[in-house]
Amino acid sequence: MTISLGTLVGFLLVLARVGGALVFVPLPGLNAAVAPARVMLALGFTMALMARWPEIAAVPAIGTLLIWTAAETALGIATGAAVAMVLEAFVLAAQILGLQAGYAYASTVDPNTEADSGVLLVLAQLMAGMLFFALGLDREVLRLFADSLERIPPGSFVPGVRTAQALIELGANLFPFALRLAFPVVGMLLLVDVSLALLGRLNAQLQLLTLAFPAKMLTALAVLSAISGLFPRLMLEFSALAWNMVRRIR
Repeated sequence: MTISLGTLVGFLLVLARVGGALVFVPLPGLNAAVAPARVMLALGFTMALMARWPEIAAVPAIGTLLIWTAAETALGIATGAAVAMVLEAFVLAAQILGLQAGYAYASTVDPNTEADSGVLLVLAQLMAGMLFFALGLDREVLRLFADSLERIPPGSFVPGVRTAQALIELGANLFPFALRLAFPVVGMLLLVDVSLALLGRLNAQLQLLTLAFPAKMLTALAVLSAISGLFPRLMLEFSALAWNMVRRIR
Protein backbone atom coordinates (compact mmCIF):
# COMPACT_ATOMS: atom_id res chain seq x y z
CA MET A 1 0.00 0.00 0.00
CA THR A 2 1.41 3.35 -1.02
CA ILE A 3 0.92 6.45 1.12
CA SER A 4 0.85 9.79 -0.61
CA LEU A 5 2.69 12.78 0.75
CA GLY A 6 -0.63 14.57 1.34
CA THR A 7 -1.84 11.71 3.56
CA LEU A 8 1.41 11.80 5.52
CA VAL A 9 1.03 15.54 6.11
CA GLY A 10 -2.55 14.97 7.28
CA PHE A 11 -1.34 12.28 9.67
CA LEU A 12 1.26 14.61 11.16
CA LEU A 13 -1.31 17.38 11.67
CA VAL A 14 -3.74 15.01 13.40
CA LEU A 15 -0.88 13.71 15.56
CA ALA A 16 -0.03 17.28 16.59
CA ARG A 17 -3.65 17.88 17.60
CA VAL A 18 -3.92 14.66 19.60
CA GLY A 19 -0.45 15.04 21.13
CA GLY A 20 -1.26 18.54 22.34
CA ALA A 21 -4.32 17.24 24.17
CA LEU A 22 -2.56 14.33 25.85
CA VAL A 23 -0.22 16.76 27.57
CA PHE A 24 -3.17 17.97 29.68
CA VAL A 25 -5.63 15.06 29.74
CA PRO A 26 -5.29 13.76 33.33
CA LEU A 27 -5.23 10.03 32.67
CA PRO A 28 -4.20 8.12 35.82
CA GLY A 29 -0.45 7.54 35.80
CA LEU A 30 0.07 9.45 32.56
CA ASN A 31 2.29 12.06 34.16
CA ALA A 32 4.51 9.37 35.64
CA ALA A 33 4.64 7.34 32.43
CA VAL A 34 7.83 7.20 30.42
CA ALA A 35 8.01 9.26 27.26
CA PRO A 36 7.79 6.28 24.81
CA ALA A 37 4.52 5.16 26.42
CA ARG A 38 3.00 8.60 26.01
CA VAL A 39 4.16 8.75 22.40
CA MET A 40 2.58 5.36 21.70
CA LEU A 41 -0.66 6.52 23.31
CA ALA A 42 -0.76 9.57 21.05
CA LEU A 43 -0.01 7.36 18.04
CA GLY A 44 -2.76 4.94 19.08
CA PHE A 45 -5.33 7.76 19.26
CA THR A 46 -4.16 9.06 15.89
CA MET A 47 -4.40 5.64 14.26
CA ALA A 48 -7.92 5.23 15.69
CA LEU A 49 -8.84 8.38 13.74
CA MET A 50 -7.39 7.09 10.47
CA ALA A 51 -10.76 7.30 8.71
CA ARG A 52 -10.85 11.05 9.45
CA TRP A 53 -7.33 11.89 8.28
CA PRO A 54 -7.45 14.74 5.77
CA GLU A 55 -5.98 14.43 2.32
CA ILE A 56 -3.83 17.50 1.74
CA ALA A 57 -4.06 18.19 -1.99
CA ALA A 58 -1.19 20.66 -2.21
CA VAL A 59 1.67 20.06 0.19
CA PRO A 60 2.49 23.42 1.82
CA ALA A 61 5.91 24.94 2.29
CA ILE A 62 7.90 24.21 5.44
CA GLY A 63 7.02 27.55 7.03
CA THR A 64 3.31 27.07 6.42
CA LEU A 65 3.49 23.50 7.70
CA LEU A 66 5.12 24.68 10.93
CA ILE A 67 2.39 27.28 11.42
CA TRP A 68 -0.29 24.63 10.84
CA THR A 69 1.40 22.29 13.31
CA ALA A 70 1.55 24.99 15.99
CA ALA A 71 -2.13 25.81 15.44
CA GLU A 72 -3.11 22.13 15.67
CA THR A 73 -1.10 21.76 18.88
CA ALA A 74 -2.87 24.81 20.34
CA LEU A 75 -6.25 23.29 19.47
CA GLY A 76 -5.23 20.03 21.12
CA ILE A 77 -4.07 21.87 24.23
CA ALA A 78 -7.42 23.68 24.44
CA THR A 79 -9.26 20.37 24.19
CA GLY A 80 -7.01 18.74 26.77
CA ALA A 81 -7.41 21.67 29.17
CA ALA A 82 -11.20 21.36 28.92
CA VAL A 83 -11.03 17.66 29.76
CA ALA A 84 -8.63 18.33 32.64
CA MET A 85 -11.07 20.82 34.19
CA VAL A 86 -13.72 18.11 34.43
CA LEU A 87 -11.53 16.11 36.82
CA GLU A 88 -10.08 19.18 38.49
CA ALA A 89 -13.52 19.96 39.93
CA PHE A 90 -13.20 16.96 42.26
CA VAL A 91 -9.71 17.96 43.35
CA LEU A 92 -10.82 21.53 44.03
CA ALA A 93 -13.77 20.26 46.09
CA ALA A 94 -11.38 18.10 48.13
CA GLN A 95 -9.18 21.13 48.75
CA ILE A 96 -12.17 23.17 49.93
CA LEU A 97 -13.40 20.63 52.46
CA GLY A 98 -10.08 19.02 53.40
CA LEU A 99 -9.03 21.76 55.82
CA GLN A 100 -12.46 22.00 57.42
CA ALA A 101 -12.67 18.24 57.89
CA GLY A 102 -9.23 18.01 59.47
CA TYR A 103 -7.69 15.93 56.70
CA ALA A 104 -5.21 18.64 55.73
CA TYR A 105 -2.86 17.15 58.34
CA ALA A 106 -3.07 13.65 56.87
CA SER A 107 -0.84 13.08 53.86
CA THR A 108 0.03 10.15 51.66
CA VAL A 109 2.00 9.49 48.51
CA ASP A 110 0.35 10.71 45.33
CA PRO A 111 0.68 7.86 42.79
CA ASN A 112 0.80 10.34 39.91
CA THR A 113 3.51 12.67 41.21
CA GLU A 114 5.10 10.37 43.85
CA ALA A 115 5.05 13.31 46.29
CA ASP A 116 3.29 13.88 49.59
CA SER A 117 -0.26 15.12 49.15
CA GLY A 118 -3.42 15.38 51.20
CA VAL A 119 -5.24 12.12 51.58
CA LEU A 120 -8.52 13.62 50.37
CA LEU A 121 -6.81 15.09 47.31
CA VAL A 122 -5.39 11.70 46.36
CA LEU A 123 -8.78 10.08 46.98
CA ALA A 124 -10.49 12.70 44.81
CA GLN A 125 -7.97 12.20 41.98
CA LEU A 126 -8.36 8.42 42.02
CA MET A 127 -12.15 8.59 42.25
CA ALA A 128 -12.37 11.14 39.43
CA GLY A 129 -10.13 8.98 37.24
CA MET A 130 -12.26 5.93 37.98
CA LEU A 131 -15.47 7.78 37.10
CA PHE A 132 -13.83 9.17 33.96
CA PHE A 133 -13.40 5.67 32.55
CA ALA A 134 -16.49 4.10 34.16
CA LEU A 135 -18.76 6.71 32.53
CA GLY A 136 -17.10 6.24 29.14
CA LEU A 137 -15.75 9.78 28.96
CA ASP A 138 -12.53 8.48 27.40
CA ARG A 139 -14.58 7.48 24.36
CA GLU A 140 -16.18 10.91 24.36
CA VAL A 141 -12.72 12.47 24.09
CA LEU A 142 -11.97 10.35 21.04
CA ARG A 143 -15.34 11.31 19.59
CA LEU A 144 -14.53 14.97 20.19
CA PHE A 145 -11.39 14.64 18.12
CA ALA A 146 -13.29 12.87 15.36
CA ASP A 147 -15.90 15.66 15.30
CA SER A 148 -13.25 18.37 15.40
CA LEU A 149 -11.57 16.94 12.31
CA GLU A 150 -14.82 17.50 10.43
CA ARG A 151 -15.65 20.91 11.90
CA ILE A 152 -12.10 22.24 11.82
CA PRO A 153 -10.06 20.51 9.11
CA PRO A 154 -6.34 20.40 9.90
CA GLY A 155 -4.63 23.51 8.65
CA SER A 156 -7.68 25.76 9.00
CA PHE A 157 -7.64 26.52 12.74
CA VAL A 158 -6.52 29.99 13.80
CA PRO A 159 -6.21 30.54 17.58
CA GLY A 160 -8.07 33.64 18.66
CA VAL A 161 -10.01 35.41 21.36
CA ARG A 162 -13.01 33.09 21.06
CA THR A 163 -10.94 30.10 22.09
CA ALA A 164 -9.58 31.93 25.13
CA GLN A 165 -13.06 33.15 26.08
CA ALA A 166 -14.47 29.62 25.92
CA LEU A 167 -11.72 28.30 28.19
CA ILE A 168 -12.16 31.19 30.64
CA GLU A 169 -15.92 30.56 30.75
CA LEU A 170 -15.37 26.87 31.46
CA GLY A 171 -12.84 27.74 34.16
CA ALA A 172 -15.40 30.07 35.76
CA ASN A 173 -17.90 27.20 35.85
CA LEU A 174 -15.30 25.01 37.58
CA PHE A 175 -15.76 26.77 40.94
CA PRO A 176 -19.58 26.43 41.17
CA PHE A 177 -19.35 22.71 40.45
CA ALA A 178 -16.59 22.25 43.04
CA LEU A 179 -18.68 24.15 45.58
CA ARG A 180 -21.69 21.96 44.81
CA LEU A 181 -19.55 18.94 45.63
CA ALA A 182 -18.07 20.40 48.81
CA PHE A 183 -20.94 22.39 50.34
CA PRO A 184 -22.91 19.43 51.78
CA VAL A 185 -19.84 18.39 53.75
CA VAL A 186 -18.88 21.94 54.71
CA GLY A 187 -22.44 22.68 55.86
CA MET A 188 -22.56 19.59 58.04
CA LEU A 189 -19.15 20.40 59.51
CA LEU A 190 -20.42 23.87 60.37
CA LEU A 191 -23.29 22.29 62.29
CA VAL A 192 -20.79 20.10 64.14
CA ASP A 193 -18.75 23.16 65.09
CA VAL A 194 -21.87 25.00 66.31
CA SER A 195 -23.01 21.96 68.31
CA LEU A 196 -19.63 21.57 70.00
CA ALA A 197 -19.52 25.29 70.74
CA LEU A 198 -22.96 25.16 72.38
CA LEU A 199 -21.98 22.14 74.47
CA GLY A 200 -18.83 23.89 75.57
CA ARG A 201 -20.86 26.95 76.49
CA LEU A 202 -23.32 24.94 78.53
CA ASN A 203 -20.65 23.02 80.41
CA ALA A 204 -17.20 24.56 80.50
CA GLN A 205 -15.78 21.44 82.14
CA LEU A 206 -16.24 19.35 79.01
CA GLN A 207 -13.00 18.83 77.07
CA LEU A 208 -14.45 18.98 73.57
CA LEU A 209 -11.28 19.97 71.75
CA THR A 210 -10.04 16.39 71.72
CA LEU A 211 -13.39 15.28 70.26
CA ALA A 212 -13.60 17.95 67.58
CA PHE A 213 -11.17 16.41 65.08
CA PRO A 214 -12.51 12.81 65.26
CA ALA A 215 -16.11 14.05 65.09
CA LYS A 216 -15.46 16.25 62.05
CA MET A 217 -13.43 13.59 60.24
CA LEU A 218 -16.11 10.93 60.78
CA THR A 219 -18.84 13.39 59.78
CA ALA A 220 -17.03 14.26 56.57
CA LEU A 221 -16.67 10.58 55.66
CA ALA A 222 -20.33 9.92 56.45
CA VAL A 223 -21.59 12.81 54.33
CA LEU A 224 -19.25 11.95 51.45
CA SER A 225 -20.54 8.38 51.54
CA ALA A 226 -24.14 9.59 51.56
CA ILE A 227 -23.74 11.91 48.57
CA SER A 228 -21.37 9.73 46.55
CA GLY A 229 -24.24 8.72 44.30
CA LEU A 230 -24.41 12.30 43.02
CA PHE A 231 -20.81 12.35 41.80
CA PRO A 232 -21.42 10.56 38.47
CA ARG A 233 -24.33 12.87 37.63
CA LEU A 234 -22.33 15.98 38.45
CA MET A 235 -19.38 14.75 36.39
CA LEU A 236 -21.63 14.06 33.41
CA GLU A 237 -23.21 17.51 33.79
CA PHE A 238 -19.87 19.30 33.94
CA SER A 239 -18.40 17.19 31.13
CA ALA A 240 -21.37 18.17 28.93
CA LEU A 241 -20.42 21.81 29.48
CA ALA A 242 -16.81 21.02 28.60
CA TRP A 243 -17.75 19.19 25.40
CA ASN A 244 -20.02 22.07 24.34
CA MET A 245 -17.15 24.47 24.92
CA VAL A 246 -14.86 22.38 22.73
CA ARG A 247 -17.49 22.26 19.98
CA ARG A 248 -17.73 26.05 20.06
CA ILE A 249 -14.09 26.41 19.08
CA ARG A 250 -13.77 27.36 15.44
